[in-house]
Amino acid sequence: MEASQINIDNYLDNHYIHRSNWLRAAVLGANDGIISISSIAIGVASAGTDRGPVVLATVAGLVAGALSMAAGEYVSVSSQTDTEQADIKREAEELAAMPERELSILAEIYERRGLKKDTALQVAKELTEHDALAAHVRDELGITEISQANPIQAALASCGAFSMGGILPLLVALFVPIPHLKYALYGFSILFLMVLGAIAAKTGGSDIKKAVVRITIWGTLAMGLTALVGYLFGVSAA
Repeated sequence: MEASQINIDNYLDNHYIHRSNWLRAAVLGANDGIISISSIAIGVASAGTDRGPVVLATVAGLVAGALSMAAGEYVSVSSQTDTEQADIKREAEELAAMPERELSILAEIYERRGLKKDTALQVAKELTEHDALAAHVRDELGITEISQANPIQAALASCGAFSMGGILPLLVALFVPIPHLKYALYGFSILFLMVLGAIAAKTGGSDIKKAVVRITIWGTLAMGLTALVGYLFGVSAA
């Protein structure tokens, strides 16, 4: 009997939804790093002919962007966590004050999902006996382990991903000859974005072609508009 049972952990490993939190943070951070730092470098390079200002602006943007991503992700996830904890506390109080009403709510949720009335009530009773708060947190509030994130981990992941993405255009700005720098930055950045899109799609089990096209279009728009601003600034400053 035991040999025929499904190992739920191995079964879940065949799906991708449990990767959504860290994958989102990593892709967002790396994508932001590539596009932001490339755009800054292209904009400054379009406004002048010296490497110094380009590198300085790129390094400053890399540091500021990484710290900003970390702070923003920490605050965002912390706010989400605080809200979830407040809801869980409120749910625990309601369970203590109105257990019968909460049981009815849980049974109604299962009934709406397709169970017959008697079956829904029986399931609600059994889950309530096992762990009432866990059942309500999962099925009434919609809070699961997959949806929860750690603020510090999210901040470090975003900061690290942004830094890794931003370092790539910085290397281009350091070593490519100035006359070809703008075009090299654009070309390499699009290549970096395409690779990132493909890796993210492969990791998340989604369509690779769609991900690559999407990330390429938006990256091109961002860098093109920034280059235009830099060009206009360079002309007006001349």
